[in-house]
Amino acid sequence: MRFNRKKIVGSIVILGVLLFAFWYGGNAPGLQGWNIKPEPKKVVEDVVLEDEDTLNDVDKQEEVIDDKIEKEEGKPEDELEEPDAKIEDKEVDEKKSIESRPGGAEGGLSASEKVELAKDMAGGSSHGIEKGSKSYSESMGMEIDSKTGKDKYLTDPVPEGKPVPIEPEKTEITDVERYCTLSIRCDTILDNMDWLNPEKKELVPEDGVIFATKEVKFYEGESVFNLLLREMKKAKIHMEFTNTPIYNSAYIEGINNLYEFDCGELSGWMYKVNGWFPNYGCSRYGLKEGDVVEWVYTCDLGADVGGFEAIGGE
Repeated sequence: MRFNRKKIVGSIVILGVLLFAFWYGGNAPGLQGWNIKPEPKKVVEDVVLEDEDTLNDVDKQEEVIDDKIEKEEGKPEDELEEPDAKIEDKEVDEKKSIESRPGGAEGGLSASEKVELAKDMAGGSSHGIEKGSKSYSESMGMEIDSKTGKDKYLTDPVPEGKPVPIEPEKTEITDVERYCTLSIRCDTILDNMDWLNPEKKELVPEDGVIFATKEVKFYEGESVFNLLLREMKKAKIHMEFTNTPIYNSAYIEGINNLYEFDCGELSGWMYKVNGWFPNYGCSRYGLKEGDVVEWVYTCDLGADVGGFEAIGGE
């Protein structure tokens, strides 16, 4: 009996060892090495880094503007009430900036094509009705490459009588006060509400006016971008922009939480000064006393606001 009992116990032990070996070394998912749950994969997104000098320059400009706001209002910037949607300066990320936007890459244009359109609206060209003059532009100090017919920031010559672009990093903002007129409208959306992202309907004013026409102060040396940045901060109106080193300018993505592509794949913000849509970015337009600056939302690549030629329309 003792022999049989030992034999039975031994058989049980051997069977247990075999079962353990099968469990530990088996091919079933999760059975090897006691690792039941696989470790999650780490996803790394590709990011296009911006030119450090351009970013530093924009930072300096923003610091100057903040200092002037503080001086005007008599209290530090950090004590000012923050808007619900703060002004942001984002890195350029072509893979997510368009596809993650409400409306995304739906429609006839691909995400990469939309990126190019956004860049055109940030800098653009003037191949439209109002042709640029190479001789005039060069006489005003614009350096045109004879091979490309553009300057180093891909800007075409400007029409005669129009101001040539300035480079923000070479411009000094002084304390000399000047005055101009500023307004911001999105009334074109009212005619295309069926194109608008449903989530954005409540953001569109009944009259389409986001910032009513108003005489505002600026400082000698400031650009259209500087003016917009300061006035939106003071008015607590949301604004978001991206630096585009290729055009040496900021590109305005959103104002009042209304973004590019929110009202169709050809929609976005454009600016004009004294009735003219410049063919270069707002950071490169130097303000003059009495200028009339208008920011308008287009739903049709500028055709509905009279600025089609500024971004390459024929």
